[in-house]
Amino acid sequence: MKNFNCIFFIAALIALFSDSCDMPETKTARQVDTLITGITPDQTGWDVTVRFIDSSVTKAILKAGRTKIYQKRYETILDEGLEVQFFSAETGKRVSILTADSAIVDDKTKNMVAKGNVVIVADSSGTKLETSVLHWNNKTQKLYSTEYVVITSLLETLRGWGFESDQNLTNYKVFKVSGEKR
Repeated sequence: MKNFNCIFFIAALIALFSDSCDMPETKTARQVDTLITGITPDQTGWDVTVRFIDSSVTKAILKAGRTKIYQKRYETILDEGLEVQFFSAETGKRVSILTADSAIVDDKTKNMVAKGNVVIVADSSGTKLETSVLHWNNKTQKLYSTEYVVITSLLETLRGWGFESDQNLTNYKVFKVSGEKR
């Protein structure tokens, strides 16, 4: 019986130390996510492209390095780089492009929060918005932020804390504003 206990104890130690010696870079992305959050996504995809089509008209094309879908939380996390191209419903032409490090989508409301190096460029005017956090309200079809923003157009550069706009960046307001005219 002592030999069995000794063998069991040694085997348990070997198992314990061999598992604890794994370096984080040897674990898969899913294992690391589970270790950090304790929740495993229901679906994970890499190098994902999604086309949003309504009545055979492309409204947007989304590309993400990684997509994690959490069905019980009604949440989709897009990370490892994000690009969204928005298209005009009337002409079908691209009207703007958004890039960010990551985003979280509320799957119930379809509202989105983009985070990290957020940039939107409007194709028609060349107007560019830069911020660290940007919200998309699907119901109102408005973009907004409460963070520091920089908007650059041919005529001016505006800086401020907070802003709201349409997705084309044609009708925008900057709050707590400062800037220069060209």
